[in-house]
Amino acid sequence: MRLSLSSIVKKSIMAVTGLALCGFVLAHMAGNLQIFLGQDALNAYAAKLQHLGPFLWLMRIGLLVCFVAHIVTAALLTVENRLARPSPYLHQATVKATFASRTLPMTGLIVLGFLIYHLAHFTFKLTHPEHAHLSDALGRHDVYSMVVLSFREWPVSVAYVAAMVPLCLHLSHGAASLFQTLGLRHERYQPAIRCAARGFALLILAGNSSIPLAVLVGAVKLPGGA
Repeated sequence: MRLSLSSIVKKSIMAVTGLALCGFVLAHMAGNLQIFLGQDALNAYAAKLQHLGPFLWLMRIGLLVCFVAHIVTAALLTVENRLARPSPYLHQATVKATFASRTLPMTGLIVLGFLIYHLAHFTFKLTHPEHAHLSDALGRHDVYSMVVLSFREWPVSVAYVAAMVPLCLHLSHGAASLFQTLGLRHERYQPAIRCAARGFALLILAGNSSIPLAVLVGAVKLPGGA
């Protein structure tokens, strides 16, 4: 009973932190899509975030706690599952298991690797320092030009678009399964929940991929059309 209770608690932590991370991914994408509104819109949005001051750091710390808790709990559950079944099944029962569910640990690791690169790129400005200290006409950090100059390099754009595929797979399964973990599962609504989860994942894939692709094809350019 103690092991069962511990497993339920871990799965609940996975669900709650997963829900918070889904919300962040959606909000983050919505903010980034302001690049299609032009330089002033994106730079103003970035400046507003920076002006949040301590509240911004509070959000960052909360997000970091959710992310670490999600990863650690996922690792613990994986280890527990393997210890409970040290010998593999003679015939793998994967008929009902989707590709997204079977590859969940792998896609999670890929997303983690991408996140590290993304933070090094746009937050800590380690990978492309030549674009890090640009300013616009109002003296604001020119996030717009930094994004455009970065995604003009096709290896960077390809890496970002490619990373969205495992993220999409991870979200499509995770967003659906968290309803079951939180006790909100009902056979009548399961098809709709799975459909909504896949739709959400595809929305994130399309929205995030549209930015580097738009830069690559010249739909989004530097100010002045450069």
